[in-house]
Amino acid sequence: MRKFNISVNGNSYEVEVEEIGGAPAPVQKSAAPAPKPAAAPKAAPQASAASAPVSGATTVEAPMPGSIVSVKVKNGDTVNEGDVLCVLEAMKMENEIMAPKSGKIVAVCTSQGASVNTGDALVSIG
Repeated sequence: MRKFNISVNGNSYEVEVEEIGGAPAPVQKSAAPAPKPAAAPKAAPQASAASAPVSGATTVEAPMPGSIVSVKVKNGDTVNEGDVLCVLEAMKMENEIMAPKSGKIVAVCTSQGASVNTGDALVSIG
């Protein structure tokens, strides 16, 4: 009888194998698999130039969860209704987030590479 440690789908099992004249040997797995070490949580990228939305301004929010591929505007830029503010990748598709009205950008609340959830502020237009 020989003992082996076998890993299946990240679980480790100790098995004993008995050789019986050319016939396949039965395999027994131990009752408790070895515990898997917990992975450390990854921190989301921090937006260095991001700021909080400005009260009284129109806040453009993320329509769905995803990650920001690019930010096309910066504080102080003047935009027209329908201009692209940023590009949001969700479900392997790039979605252009457009300005709902004309005005001046008073706050950019996200940055390239940031993960956003539905309703997170992206840009404030004054």
